[in-house]
Amino acid sequence: MKILVLNGPNLNFLGIREKGIYGKEDYAFLVSMLEEKAGKEGHEIEAFQSNLEGALIDKLQEAYHSGVEGIIINPGAFTHYSYALRDALASLEIPKIEVHISNVHKREEFRHVSVTAPVCTGQITGLGLSGYILAMDYLKYHENLTKKC
Repeated sequence: MKILVLNGPNLNFLGIREKGIYGKEDYAFLVSMLEEKAGKEGHEIEAFQSNLEGALIDKLQEAYHSGVEGIIINPGAFTHYSYALRDALASLEIPKIEVHISNVHKREEFRHVSVTAPVCTGQITGLGLSGYILAMDYLKYHENLTKKC
């Protein structure tokens, strides 16, 4: 399975930014954790992080043409207001899982609303970096389910 993992603003600051909320592990740790799991399961994975909304949209549009079969996305702050990112996600008819490291529903009120989640297959929040692993597990499950149909 070909999986695209997209990370939005400030996720490159994992391990630096608000360690009590986002943990001590850095972005390189997250990517290596995902690559290790993908390797064990025979998946092809591409991890991409950008602080720029347009760069994330460009990656989603590339995914349409490059055979990506599943997307894991942590839009960061774009979650709450990026209708452009939402529209790019809506264009893709493949499984898409939105992941948030912290439990956004226990945080500031503006974080409670996601404009991107309604066009995703599901959302995982508040489980730390393991949320990405759970998203990969779902994508594998979904792939196996669709092969049976």
